[in-house]
Amino acid sequence: MKRYVLSVLVENHSGVLSKIAGLFSRRGYNIHSLTVGVTGDPKISRMTIVSLGNDHIFEQISKQLNKLIEVIKVIDLTDTQAVYRELCLVKVSVDSNSKLIVMEIVNAFRSNVVDMDEKSLTIETTGDEKKISAFIDIMKSYGIKEIVRTGLTAIYRGSRLENDVKVI
Repeated sequence: MKRYVLSVLVENHSGVLSKIAGLFSRRGYNIHSLTVGVTGDPKISRMTIVSLGNDHIFEQISKQLNKLIEVIKVIDLTDTQAVYRELCLVKVSVDSNSKLIVMEIVNAFRSNVVDMDEKSLTIETTGDEKKISAFIDIMKSYGIKEIVRTGLTAIYRGSRLENDVKVI
């Protein structure tokens, strides 16, 4: 199974997300992660969709997405020079002995403590999937109370614009 990353520009109105999710569901394709946000143009949203499968499944997904009226452009970011990032919030149990150690780890990962009390720290960390997973693995030994991950978002590296990229 290969990971495919699609950047999909869509019309920004109600029901579009449901249509795209339904397309995946009807065909039995799984969405590994999905992030959506408005672009610089309030009429357009960008979806970053990560799916697992083979080349045949990916080709079918791309064709089906392009058939939807609300889809403006489908861009394949798989195997490209792109910046991939996630945001993760982790609530970790701490006591007076472990709080300083956890904060040192937070600094080593260039993360931030965004909330704290006597018994827990809530930490914000951003990075690629491997960094987030490594951070979570280290925090497990301190007792994770909650984890929230945004899913992958991506953009081309350097000065390339979406008009310069391969549209599928």
